Amino acid sequence: MRLPLLLLLLVRGVTDSQVLEGEVPAEGRFFDVPFEIPPGTVELEVRHESLEGGTILDWGLEDPHGFRGYGGGNPESALVGERAASRSYLAGPLPPGTWRVTVGKAKVGATPAHYRIEILAHTQATLPPQPERRPYQPVPALSAEARWYAGDLHVHSRESGDARPPLDEIATFARGRGLDFVVLSEHNTTSTLDFLGDAQARHPGVLLVPGIEYTTYQGHANALGATGYVRPRVNEGLSLDEAVAAFRAQGALFSINHPTYDVGDLCIGCAWRLAVPPGGVDAIEVANGGWEKLGRLFSEGALAYWDWLLAQGHHTVAVGGSDDHRAGVDLDFTQSPLGSPTTLVFARELSVAALLDGIRQGRTVVKLQGPEDPMVVLDSDVPPTGDTVLAERARLHARVTGARGHQVRFVHNGVRLPLVDVDSDDFTLTREVSAPARGEDRFRVEVWVNAHPRSVTSHLWVTRSADQRGTPGPVPPDEPASACGCGAAPGAGGGLLLLLLWGPRRRGVSTGPGRPTRAG
Repeated sequence: MRLPLLLLLLVRGVTDSQVLEGEVPAEGRFFDVPFEIPPGTVELEVRHESLEGGTILDWGLEDPHGFRGYGGGNPESALVGERAASRSYLAGPLPPGTWRVTVGKAKVGATPAHYRIEILAHTQATLPPQPERRPYQPVPALSAEARWYAGDLHVHSRESGDARPPLDEIATFARGRGLDFVVLSEHNTTSTLDFLGDAQARHPGVLLVPGIEYTTYQGHANALGATGYVRPRVNEGLSLDEAVAAFRAQGALFSINHPTYDVGDLCIGCAWRLAVPPGGVDAIEVANGGWEKLGRLFSEGALAYWDWLLAQGHHTVAVGGSDDHRAGVDLDFTQSPLGSPTTLVFARELSVAALLDGIRQGRTVVKLQGPEDPMVVLDSDVPPTGDTVLAERARLHARVTGARGHQVRFVHNGVRLPLVDVDSDDFTLTREVSAPARGEDRFRVEVWVNAHPRSVTSHLWVTRSADQRGTPGPVPPDEPASACGCGAAPGAGGGLLLLLLWGPRRRGVSTGPGRPTRAG
């Protein structure tokens, strides 16, 4: 090391400087680069880059005891200190010993590809303290009323490397749209948890719900209510079953995001390519941001994928999320603001636990464009147990409000039944149903506006006995299949067409994992 550089490092309080360079391994989608930090380190700086322009790498950090952050494609260096950390990373003691830079291979261009990492161990902190950081604790219910609560289940703050807004902007925008809650779903990091308590105290009208977008290279999923990190290395030392179980052990729900969003390098890993675990998943996004502008193809593809899952016997709940990365500001034509779509959840109170409970029971309605869309509530004269009506016969009724002049229909085992005109502001559509001799039938309701579904309920399942749960009933022979694509293979979607519609797009900074212009 040349003397002037050594003096500069000493002035900055750097006791150890390491440069780690190497060739990106050919095998696998992930690799680790270990390094040592000495005792007395109070702040660690990690600078990283791919040395080939066609290669996109994602970056995270682990200390000797485990997870310390995941920046994905954050363009800035990672800084981790005792009382502060840069976005996407966790503050706290810096134990000496072996640390690891965790690297994901979002895309490898020409091979061999190379990386360069510079490690600086500081004895003086460069980041100001962050007293607003505190261990996450669920807040008491913001409302004790049992009712339908409106929210957005897929929102990113600046703690996601590809997102801009602080929590205050998100909460203010959400309240302005009439939302009751927002789920913060950062890419593979729990750093947002440190700031939720401080922000929640300033925004008592909107519940800030913890979450993680489990971002893999074969699909994205939201862990709703998650407070613990789970490595995204699916099929590389961790099965999807194990990942789902790890999130559920925290009390979280596992929900597949934008399953048919297949646009190649514009959103690497966004389309769902993983096999669904035998036990199924808790929920699925039947609508994701951008619906109003582009997303009819995606919504129809997601509805078809949802029906395919249900036909396997999974009781998977419908949810929606905007995937907003900018708190409704400076959106390009592929994005929608927070609240578009909106998910309604019937919960006993406005708390994290009650919202998750409502979703588990299938008490959801997805409004594909936003809170102003029509409302529809599906119920039965035989009170359901959770999402299941245990009876030989029942009368289902769908109460529709705000849809005069539009249409409503039942969907039976994936088959769309005829549309019915809505001729009043408070309209009820009923249907007499009989449980199948074997298995269970499922029914949902869709409100249609301008020849497209706008509001969609989750299902009520009808069966003669609880032991028939999970055995699909037959497709009704007297009800012809509609154009919903119910038998479509998983992952079928309109991505190629939209790529042609979009044409060439600018390539921004790599964002984790590998989202040059838009993330999931």
